[in-house]
Amino acid sequence: MTSASDLPADVVFEGVYGPFRITDADRREVLGYRLALFTAALAQAALLLQWQRWGGGWLWPWLLPLLAGVGLALRWIHIYLRPLHRALQLLWLVGSLGFVALAIQAGPSGMAQAVAADGRWIWAIGPFFAALAGIGFKEFFCFRRPEAIGVTLLLPVALLGHLSGLLPGGGTALLLGLEAALLLVLCLRKFPMAAAADVGDKSVFAYLESQR
Repeated sequence: MTSASDLPADVVFEGVYGPFRITDADRREVLGYRLALFTAALAQAALLLQWQRWGGGWLWPWLLPLLAGVGLALRWIHIYLRPLHRALQLLWLVGSLGFVALAIQAGPSGMAQAVAADGRWIWAIGPFFAALAGIGFKEFFCFRRPEAIGVTLLLPVALLGHLSGLLPGGGTALLLGLEAALLLVLCLRKFPMAAAADVGDKSVFAYLESQR
């Protein structure tokens, strides 16, 4: 598969509203997006693994790269609809503040136990995972990757199942573990792709901007 660096610098793409080029700045944004999402995926997988093997204490060091990775991915992601992009960023912000409130209330080492004991904390931190699920939906919508729809669906099912009490703790952990594995697969499959795939049709962005 052609990588981003294999494309000539002066290649011209024909968009819906006219021709456009993929610039070095576009390539840097795409690489930043992919690295940020990969960082979040690794942090989420490590957090869940530590939780399963050694318990829920001191998971917060993994939360920091998880929150930052998703936040940066939403900074560099290319989404045609600005309101949708802003909505995902707002969900990330609200959910991140929910984690801060959880850390203040339960202490850094007691966050996992607090969520497990009181599912209402899902209302506070759930928006962050909704933003992550939104990234999964964007990836599925653009590339039809099955692992992307898995990320999109498994996160809300796991969290809402825990919130409603319909899923036992083991079932929630299983779904979250599967989602984390699918997110890692999604990230690894993105690196060989050309940057143009993630940038999308720049003529559409230019047209929508002109309409504002």
